[in-house]
Amino acid sequence: MKNTPVETAAAPPRQSLLVELDSILEPINTAGLFPKAQPLEVELGCGDGSFLINYARQKPESNFLGVERLTGRIKKVDRKARRAGLVNVRGLRIESTYFLRYLLPPQTAAALHIYFPDPWPKRKHWSNRLVDAGFPALARRELSAGGTIYLRTDAAAYFKQMRQVFDASPEFRAVETPEELAAVKTDFEMEFNARGIPTLLAAYQLVSN
Repeated sequence: MKNTPVETAAAPPRQSLLVELDSILEPINTAGLFPKAQPLEVELGCGDGSFLINYARQKPESNFLGVERLTGRIKKVDRKARRAGLVNVRGLRIESTYFLRYLLPPQTAAALHIYFPDPWPKRKHWSNRLVDAGFPALARRELSAGGTIYLRTDAAAYFKQMRQVFDASPEFRAVETPEELAAVKTDFEMEFNARGIPTLLAAYQLVSN
């Protein structure tokens, strides 16, 4: 008598952690994205999620939303987060400035992380930079009381501009980046550091809202 193989049902795939927007005209209900109500940290331009996934693993007491406009990169965030079994991570494919202006409800984020944004090195392109003269006012609107914005770049000229616009804003004060946070690297940062290019980093805390 032949042994008949026993068929077993394949395990259902775990649900995608990418946010599907019902509308790009209405603010997102960020509280409804996660199974547990916790402080929300947002990474603007999260790349392949190297920083986001590792930091979310270290801080299960916070929720994390990665924003990235490139499809391939945000899909990597989804795969990495699901493989790691993280329930406190979500990803959204959209342009960062649009997300801040129209989709993130005011006073929602406990922290904003902006790491190695496009420096647009030519002067005629500086108007395309994410962090410009008007950015502190936008960040102020989206951060919750006492919230912090964390900045990193390898571009000295852009870093100078970042510092200038936030130093000129009375609603923010410069603070130190915690060592445990600075130790969690992005994919670009690891590549740059391996080539001897240092990380320039700054942090500003909201003191008025």
